[in-house]
Amino acid sequence: MSMNNIYEIDLVKDEINHALNSWIDFIKNEKRASPNTIDAYYRDIDAFISFLIEHIGGPLSLKNLEALVASDFRAFMAKKRRDGNGSKTIARVMSSIRSLFEFLNKIDVLKNNSINQIRMPKLPSSVPKALSINQAKELIENDEIKTENPDWVHERNRSIFLLLYGCGLRIAEALDLNIKDTPVEDWQDTIRVRGKGNKYREVPILPEVREGLKKYLDLYPKKYKFDDPLFIGVRGERLSPRIVQLLMQKMRSNLNLPENATPHSLRHSYATHLLQAGVDLRSIQELLGHASLSTTQIYTKVNETELLDIHKKAHPRNRTSHLKLVSDNS
Repeated sequence: MSMNNIYEIDLVKDEINHALNSWIDFIKNEKRASPNTIDAYYRDIDAFISFLIEHIGGPLSLKNLEALVASDFRAFMAKKRRDGNGSKTIARVMSSIRSLFEFLNKIDVLKNNSINQIRMPKLPSSVPKALSINQAKELIENDEIKTENPDWVHERNRSIFLLLYGCGLRIAEALDLNIKDTPVEDWQDTIRVRGKGNKYREVPILPEVREGLKKYLDLYPKKYKFDDPLFIGVRGERLSPRIVQLLMQKMRSNLNLPENATPHSLRHSYATHLLQAGVDLRSIQELLGHASLSTTQIYTKVNETELLDIHKKAHPRNRTSHLKLVSDNS
């Protein structure tokens, strides 16, 4: 079922219709979730609603949702597991449901905290995959970006990559910029970015990034107003994240980059390389726009992993040697 059809389920009453639409508006406008994330939310809640209709055995109402207990949520998780879904998928679906109930609690539509009694599936800790400095540099400087495209498209693509890696922006933040947000004057050393939750932050901008943006604007394919989107497609509309993802996919193949080379990996690379250069975690947190320092701390794991890899490659028998020394000295 497509994201536009979730509210067409016949047994869902108008009151639930209204509540769900309010929640979607919240995550779209306040949380500024990406279109793909919003689509995932739709599908997750669609699956939950379909389960509840069968589970309850009748039409749904907000009173039904308010009366749900922990065992009802566990039954849904068990159903997802029987359908062949892994822990990662189930955790994501339950996160969507929890977001919905937290929102409905917050706006006093219903009061039900039963989902907070559920133990979520354990997930293996994942470390962000960063590119090396040389890989990031090759990606930005490679002329394969140009190919058969007009010069302005080439400069647009390069400017986007520069913002993702040179400023650590999320792809949605970069594509959300308007002409007026572009720091092209020499005295401008920061760029104002609107992040999640409509929170703004000032991010230092390197001269190379500023020059790239200036070059792109000089080639901008139409007469523009300052409120026009900075990055546009060939039809003149604000550029879609999908275009950037497809471009990265092509570059990954052309440059033989690893599978983890995505637009978002450039943001990871920005944070990782700053940490390696000695920038403190609190500063990186502010630059990335993380609400919590714990989110930023994951990049310390990246450095640990890289150091361990280097250590193992340099001393493949180091662990054995160490154990032997300990044994000899005991």
